[in-house]
Amino acid sequence: MCLFSFVITGGRYAVWAKEVSGSERNCSAIPPYLPPTAVNTTLRLRDLRASMIPLNISAYIIPATDAHLVTSKDCQKWKVILRGTAVITQNKAVLWTDSRYWIQAERQMDCNWELQRDASIRSITNWLILEIPEGDQVGFDPFLFSVGEQTELIKYFLMTWQMKVDQIRAQISDNPYKPTAVLLSALDETAWLFNLRGNDIPFNPFFYSYTLLSMDEIWLFVHIERITEELKVYLNTSCYHSYCVQLLEYSSVRTYLQSYLQRPSVRVWVGTEYTNQALYELITPEDKRLTSTYSPVLTTKAVKDATEQRILKEAHVRDAVAVMQLLMWLEKKVPEGTENELTAAHFVDQCRRYKTKNSRGPSFETISASGPNAALAHYSPSNETARKLSVDEMYLVDSGGQYLDGTTDITRTVHWGKPTDFQKEAYTRVLMGNIEISRTIFPAGTRGVNMEMLGRRALWEVGLNYGHGTGHGVGNYFGVHEWPVGFQSNNIPFQEGMFTSIEPGYYKENDFGIRIEDIAVTVPAITKYGNNYLTFETVSLVPYDRKLINTSLLSPEQVLAVSRLQFLI
Repeated sequence: MCLFSFVITGGRYAVWAKEVSGSERNCSAIPPYLPPTAVNTTLRLRDLRASMIPLNISAYIIPATDAHLVTSKDCQKWKVILRGTAVITQNKAVLWTDSRYWIQAERQMDCNWELQRDASIRSITNWLILEIPEGDQVGFDPFLFSVGEQTELIKYFLMTWQMKVDQIRAQISDNPYKPTAVLLSALDETAWLFNLRGNDIPFNPFFYSYTLLSMDEIWLFVHIERITEELKVYLNTSCYHSYCVQLLEYSSVRTYLQSYLQRPSVRVWVGTEYTNQALYELITPEDKRLTSTYSPVLTTKAVKDATEQRILKEAHVRDAVAVMQLLMWLEKKVPEGTENELTAAHFVDQCRRYKTKNSRGPSFETISASGPNAALAHYSPSNETARKLSVDEMYLVDSGGQYLDGTTDITRTVHWGKPTDFQKEAYTRVLMGNIEISRTIFPAGTRGVNMEMLGRRALWEVGLNYGHGTGHGVGNYFGVHEWPVGFQSNNIPFQEGMFTSIEPGYYKENDFGIRIEDIAVTVPAITKYGNNYLTFETVSLVPYDRKLINTSLLSPEQVLAVSRLQFLI
């Protein structure tokens, strides 16, 4: 934006900035220091906010352009070359701009303003979602935004299935190998594309389906007798344009795929990781087949938009309460000698199912393991195997929930008695691995496999290790293991908005097991010299067992990370 030219229905409010020179503002000083180049915007912001009230606007977005999408004449007239986007709410004024204008912004803005150094639309929408209540209105002047910018803004607040179809069709169109359609075989692909969920798979909200999507047709293969009239209306099944879904029987997918391949000049895009051989071998000759490891739906779904990020974080807050209820209950009951691995698993499942908003049950079979059973990385108790919980043994619980707004997965390891020195060292080194991945800063586009050793380094230093992966993606009311995000060699590079588990561990056979698993989202990192770097923000809010932490092994940065989590909780 031109610093500061505000446009809102009913009038124009302008503050003219001076030529840029001199020092930068210091708003933390008492009294705050403002250089002579700074502009007092108090009255103009007051007037703007007063104009927003009768329009029921909670936030107003202001770009730098005029109605012809060039720098506004006000900026040129007043010799202001600062560009960016401003958002005004009733109690905040924030400017987003890139690194070319950071110093100028600090010289021109008064202390009414905050500066955000990531100028992407995703950053702006994430901020809005966190700052304003659900259901409130965001205003902007449509004359000042291009069609593309407006579409980009709107998609972060509501993604209809038609908009998702547009996203995937755009990728089909842009692919240089010219596919004409994409075949979706993974159940979460179709569920994501149409914003639908089902219950055909235990612990997962999926339904048996395939989708064949072309530039002008959509075929959905399902058990048609299960499709209600309401769903048919939702999917536009009674029309014949490019946003009408043709329902076909689930069992007819091979027959129809063969029929489509008889058309001239067609090429079907398939992701080989989730396409079964029976369908893959139908797509012949080879020039009618375009392959990639993952379909465009899987790679698109992996990046959560601002709304998905917000609600997934909210689900983790509620889920943390269920896990802490379990740990508090066990702390009281285990010394009494009345509980075992199975009753503990049932307790946390019940906390999620009946005491937590939007719950749809567990996201996988709870791993509730004590003593030597915890050394089995994926042990789940039964009536025959459940051990009584004891204050003399380690206890590991790996559990998760399905919620209408997100999927969760978290592991904590605790000890109710006096752990050995080796148990404390092993736990602390596992925790160090978790923290080192969580706090690392890396260039956008870095693959998880290039960071995975950070989770193992503290263990490697003393000759210890673990035999499972270090993390996997999680979904928004999807699978608890959501590919293709994670730290393995076949995972895709990390991008902003991806959610992953971080779960190093250590297992001593026939003795004990340790795993510390958190879910984290990739977010922009603030660095001294670069602005295209990412880091992880942990969204799991359950404390670690301080009794098991040997603080003498932790670096000051690691101690701070543990303290920060405790503070957030």
